[in-house]
Amino acid sequence: MQNWWKDIVIYQIYPRSFNDSNDDGIGDIPGIIEKLGYLKDLGIGAIWLSPVYKSPNEDNGYDISDYTDINPEYGTMYDMDRLISEANRHGIKIIMDLVINHTSIEHEWFEKSRECIAPYKDYYIWRKGKGKKPPNNWTGFFGGDCWEYDEKRGEYYLHLFAKGQPDLNYYNPKVLEEVKNIMNFWLKKGVGGFRCDVVNILYKTSLENGMKSIVLTGKEHYVSQEGTHQILKTLRTEVLDNYNCFTVGETVLATQKTGKELCDKNRGELDMIFTFEHMEIDQFFIKWFPKRFRPKKFFKAIIKWQESLEWCANYLENHDQPRSVSRFGDEEFYHELSAKMLAAMLLTLKGTPFIYQGQEIGMTNFDFTNLNEVKDIETHNIMKLADKLHIPEWYKLKMIKRGCRDNARTPMQWNDGDNAGFSDGIPWLKVNENYKKINAEGQMEKDNSIRNYYKKLINLRSKSNVLKSGVMKPVKMTKKIFVYERIYEDQKWTIALNFTAKEAKMQYFGNVILSNYENSNKNKLRAYEAIIIDGRISSDNF
Repeated sequence: MQNWWKDIVIYQIYPRSFNDSNDDGIGDIPGIIEKLGYLKDLGIGAIWLSPVYKSPNEDNGYDISDYTDINPEYGTMYDMDRLISEANRHGIKIIMDLVINHTSIEHEWFEKSRECIAPYKDYYIWRKGKGKKPPNNWTGFFGGDCWEYDEKRGEYYLHLFAKGQPDLNYYNPKVLEEVKNIMNFWLKKGVGGFRCDVVNILYKTSLENGMKSIVLTGKEHYVSQEGTHQILKTLRTEVLDNYNCFTVGETVLATQKTGKELCDKNRGELDMIFTFEHMEIDQFFIKWFPKRFRPKKFFKAIIKWQESLEWCANYLENHDQPRSVSRFGDEEFYHELSAKMLAAMLLTLKGTPFIYQGQEIGMTNFDFTNLNEVKDIETHNIMKLADKLHIPEWYKLKMIKRGCRDNARTPMQWNDGDNAGFSDGIPWLKVNENYKKINAEGQMEKDNSIRNYYKKLINLRSKSNVLKSGVMKPVKMTKKIFVYERIYEDQKWTIALNFTAKEAKMQYFGNVILSNYENSNKNKLRAYEAIIIDGRISSDNF
């Protein structure tokens, strides 16, 4: 089957924050349908849709209570069918978010499992405690231990994430059958594939105590285990190979070895993976303890995975990450230039580019003033832990501003009207105050806007075998400059990126294909400049 997913750009939508059609303050599926023309004009080929399934929303939809029904906040199954149909009519495929490490505690499977009703008794990981202590010393992704005692069953259940997200038990073959049924249900409706949530931690090889660690004690028992590889191979041969679809996996703590294994065509597991190394270079151990962004470390991480994997899933933002222009660019003095520079890198690396909603207009981190403005359960859990550790209030606010997932979840800024045009109701999460200056409508009217620069890049990539299929070859890397080539047959394009406000001497030979500056300068690379050359660059003076 044709690897169509290599030729397109994918746009992630966080439904709750994208577009509200009924003015209840919550984005919805009809709201997405209203904006398909906007996405088509941008050049998007597929939408990765964060979960719209029925859910009590302890973790904003990543705690699913019914995989074959729609959260009433977002609409109905009729709306979902219409979205798939209308998107296809626009030449846009829908990619569903497949969350199969855990469900919600309100899922029928869990409700029956806690009552030991067949066949659901062992759908989850249940264990007796050790006296008054949990079964082991593992800690979870949201801070604290990851076992919860259930009075009804009289046992503990494992939850690597929130208490309302119990982990499924893949030792029970019926669980895998349920997952296959879910995937077939959506693929038969015409979706183009799945983004697979935390997909490399499905199988727990052992429940023994883990080695003590600052974060995620016990991870050696469940990260990238052989049992997970077997699950993915089964899903490939028994489900995915029957459709013209693709999978991209979110892979926590993935090494080059496991990354290659997961994406190996001969093994038949995933088509591509999201890696995290480039997103971790500005933090001490975990994202809640930020450190200075050093571009060279960032470049090295990018190159490492560009060279390790045959095909990459390239991203700079998603629903779990802070905004890229606030993080890797300069939102204060070089907002437009640095946002465009980051876009140029994203759209010219080897692999499939993923754009997160609002990234194409340079949306920035949320302007938090206190914890009461935060909805994210992970952040609230971490702040409780910070209180126990007596971390001062000023530093806690710094942690929130840099690490909170709500940075990326503020409502989409459509125009400069009330609530940024997201809703006529009260938005579920505050709108960033800068929406008067940063909004889609204003940028669509401005030829050299960030949004229209993305459009030009996407169009360039769609017509270029160099960018879609060429090899990636690093040329030069300094503390601030990143230069690489894309080579396809006898064509060679050079991309030069300046990640700082300091100019660098440079000379190029060839034609400028695209720049984020309106005028060219062959003798230097200016502040946050991005330039694509049909030719080469002399970088001896960098």
